[in-house]
Amino acid sequence: MTTHNASTVLVTGATGGLGAETCRRLAAAGHTVWMGVRTLEAGYDVAGKIRVDSPDADVRVVELDVTSDDSVTAAYRAVSESGTGLDVLVNNAGIAGRVAAPTDTVPTDFLPVFGVNLLGPVRVTHIFLPLLAQSPSPRLVMVSSGMGSFAVTNDPARIESTLHGLVYPSSKAALNMVATMYAKALPSIRVVAVDPGYTATALNGFSGTQSVEDGTDAIVEACTADSPAGMFIDRHGPVPW
Repeated sequence: MTTHNASTVLVTGATGGLGAETCRRLAAAGHTVWMGVRTLEAGYDVAGKIRVDSPDADVRVVELDVTSDDSVTAAYRAVSESGTGLDVLVNNAGIAGRVAAPTDTVPTDFLPVFGVNLLGPVRVTHIFLPLLAQSPSPRLVMVSSGMGSFAVTNDPARIESTLHGLVYPSSKAALNMVATMYAKALPSIRVVAVDPGYTATALNGFSGTQSVEDGTDAIVEACTADSPAGMFIDRHGPVPW
């Protein structure tokens, strides 16, 4: 995999799971990493752990709640005024919501999940777009899921086909559509949606079948590779919509 020179990356939801591991790997590779976090103390803790293994890592913490216009706007000011620029925006923050069978799901179950998983990426992208557009090689990475793929969730060979729910899968399916529309509207920005795979994180009670490092393979590739294998990818290559 051929990669670009060091760039500046902002990752939302950076204090745990896929977000923290993505920050660790990118910082270790020499990229400047902004960790978007809801709680500064937690962010500083993760950043400190990254520096233990990579003392020269340029890891910066910025308070960022993807559900708040004011919070994201303040984060934008902090990043833009720092002078680092922004080359890659990784919309990673996500929640699973209430676990319920489709027949037990009610409309209010959708609100918090769509607020983070769909409206969060739209809010962060909209506010950070002016800074991202100044990069010579801008990238927009949406951390989606195989649960958002109609093909994957209907493939009996995939574990996703056995996981039934209305809310989380539909939020990721909607995010995939948003990604395709951004790609059409922003031809100068490389837009990639990523399926990390069924990764053991707090989102699923650590029931996933692969490690968090494996889960970040496709995210890191989307951030750094000269030619991502497709617009919707996992660690093995293109994912069907």
